[in-house]
Amino acid sequence: MLEHGGNLRAAALRYGRDDWIDLSTGINPWGYPAPVIPADAWHRLPEPDPALAAAACAWYGAPRLLPVAGTQAAIQALPRLRPPSRVTVSAPSYAEHAHHWGRHGHRLRLASYEELDAAVEDSDVVVLCNPNNPTGAVVPPRQLLDWAARLGARGGWLVVDEAFGDTAPGLSVAGSSAQPGLIVLRSVGKFFGLAGLRLGFVGAHPALQDELADLLGPWAVSGPAQTVALAALHDTAWQALTQTRLQTAGERMRALLRVHGIEANGTPLFHWWQAARPEAFHEHLASRGIWCRLFTHAARGIRLGLPANEDEWQRLARALEEWSEP
Repeated sequence: MLEHGGNLRAAALRYGRDDWIDLSTGINPWGYPAPVIPADAWHRLPEPDPALAAAACAWYGAPRLLPVAGTQAAIQALPRLRPPSRVTVSAPSYAEHAHHWGRHGHRLRLASYEELDAAVEDSDVVVLCNPNNPTGAVVPPRQLLDWAARLGARGGWLVVDEAFGDTAPGLSVAGSSAQPGLIVLRSVGKFFGLAGLRLGFVGAHPALQDELADLLGPWAVSGPAQTVALAALHDTAWQALTQTRLQTAGERMRALLRVHGIEANGTPLFHWWQAARPEAFHEHLASRGIWCRLFTHAARGIRLGLPANEDEWQRLARALEEWSEP
């Protein structure tokens, strides 16, 4: 199993403390306040609620969406829906994509974002995150739609993971996801701060959505998850306030890092930068009860999520003041 952020139990065991500030994920620290779950959501089999898909289509601007048990479920399933193919996955990026495409007989290669345009010509499938996790790199929608059309014309796919796209809706290609060749993944875990629901959506051509639904099987999304997500997706006032709050917090984080000589990239939800010795920085923060995301390979560097309150902001500021490059 690949390593991810949010592994506070491992941090507690390693450092023997329980007062952690968890900045290791890009999840909104001010998540949507979940409503009371009605008894039916617990006791009935969770048949799909058309209202949930409709609400998701309205929020993401998509013509048709398939609810899934987190986009991770789709990431693991999509490679099983194709015969052996030439697959290019952007790198550095969310490692689960390459991991699962590499497990099902496909010919996998990794390519930088600068190499993706050329890779479209000799690939059957191209996979990328937009915005990218962890680097924050972006590809303009016009370019993505061109790639999708070129791939789709010969039966190929462009898979665009927009898990962090809620704070940059102008980048989304979800509105075009019904066209052959384009698959878009969306998640309620990041912007809505509801990672524990394990709920995401897949936009794709209807025939491919049906294949994916058959593979994932019945009752793919729990009743409580459907109930909470439906409330969150309908709450336009909370969404608007959260957009503003996250933009402000993201600007504050970027400014704080810049004061300490760190030029970071990312989204309002996370910031990432390359570091000569990221292990030392990670250890420095961990010794002060701050858990960040350490990348030691392709995206060698550090990623920080957002503090949840003023005390956490101040603890992070003090830790940055005490840091000096070894």
